[in-house]
Amino acid sequence: MKKGEIVEGVIESVRYPNKGLMQGRTENGEEALCCVKNTVPGQRVRARAGKKKGGAVEAQLLEVMEKAPGEIEPPCPLFGACGGCTYLNLTYKQECDLKEKQVRELLAGALREAGADEDLSWFEGIQGSPKEYEYRNKMEFSFGDSAKDGPLELGMHRRGSFYDVLTADQCRLVDEDYRRIVHAVRSYFAQQGTPYFHRGSHEGYLRHLLVRKAAHTGEILVDLITAPAAGLLKEQETELLAGFMDTVLGLPLDGVLAGILHTVNGAVSDIVRDDGTELLYGREEFTEKLLGLSFHVTPFSFFQTNSESAEVLYSTVRAYLEDFFSGREAPLVYDLYCGTGTISQLIAASARKVIGVEIVEEAVRAAQENARENGIENCTFLAGDVLKVMDQIEEKPDLVILDPPRDGIHPKAMPKILAFGVEQILYISCKPTSLARDLPFFYAAGYRAVRGCCLDQFPWTTGIETVCLLSQRKPDTTD
Repeated sequence: MKKGEIVEGVIESVRYPNKGLMQGRTENGEEALCCVKNTVPGQRVRARAGKKKGGAVEAQLLEVMEKAPGEIEPPCPLFGACGGCTYLNLTYKQECDLKEKQVRELLAGALREAGADEDLSWFEGIQGSPKEYEYRNKMEFSFGDSAKDGPLELGMHRRGSFYDVLTADQCRLVDEDYRRIVHAVRSYFAQQGTPYFHRGSHEGYLRHLLVRKAAHTGEILVDLITAPAAGLLKEQETELLAGFMDTVLGLPLDGVLAGILHTVNGAVSDIVRDDGTELLYGREEFTEKLLGLSFHVTPFSFFQTNSESAEVLYSTVRAYLEDFFSGREAPLVYDLYCGTGTISQLIAASARKVIGVEIVEEAVRAAQENARENGIENCTFLAGDVLKVMDQIEEKPDLVILDPPRDGIHPKAMPKILAFGVEQILYISCKPTSLARDLPFFYAAGYRAVRGCCLDQFPWTTGIETVCLLSQRKPDTTD
């Protein structure tokens, strides 16, 4: 099959995260296994063949010729054009079934690689999100345009595009307050003629709009992220920001504005970075409540994106560790990659001490503040790279909890974690391929999975969270 040829076929399965597989056929009858991203099982599609990779021809989707059985009309007009959602054309049950199958396939492959002669009887399936729509408590919207020299847009990148942005004022992942804020802020800056930061020329001012809203308290943070004000006089920037603040303050919101901020980001690349934040109104944090505890969340600190599903996740963590905590002296726990210390505080009552390690200093400060407010005295939070900080802690753990970023555990950190030889390790992963990659290392060190599940914390997207409890029983020395 030559590159550029048009192929047709029916999507048979979808591998994580969005790789639809089909037996594609060209007009001259040549067949090959093709990978077509952003498709769902049962669709008949037309695609353009590209290079061969991993045993399949990568093909670019051109057209869905026939919908899949049970496929529904997506509730967002930007679906397919916007890169935010992948499965909005499925029922929620179909999506959950698809994600569970993807995770099972990944875990089965990891066990085969580990040489483990076992099935997945320990895997307990998928837990859905309590809210299917309007569940996100954080969104980073981009400024740009949808066509060269077009009007200002504020929203999500067009699927597959580095430059084009589509205004997301009808997004179903967030609630009406987000949509009102996006619409009003875009309109204000469009009226002012304020240029966005161009990712090619590196000129312009507007970069991102970060909005966070607590699901249980309704508090809202709005942070305007701009390039340094080159070409703007200080008085002009001050007036522009004052108008932005007044625009947000004048909105009829269901939630309560906790703070409005302005952050400068001088990075050339398209990342959200804090090179200095100015408070325009209110305070620099909002408060969220989870399972009876309060958490202060700052603009850039890590916090689970779906608050209500996070409660399901943390309840699962406590349930998985219940047997470990019962009938023994209170253990010392390492909570590695701890973020704002949510898990640390939720298990603190069962532990002698919890030591949390997190590389983001802002998150560590928030964790310390959260623990003080919740009256928790047996949690210590350390700022730094897990790889380095572990060597500096004198007290050795009885239990290790791992909640690494998407790329998983640093390869050099893995041997140090395994060297502790703790009886149990709880691994939480927001990217199941990272868990699948790391699982053979645990098995080689004598650990075995005893419980596990996946949780859909990110409905309609490719994201899926996994939890896996690994146990290493000490040899029985009795006769």
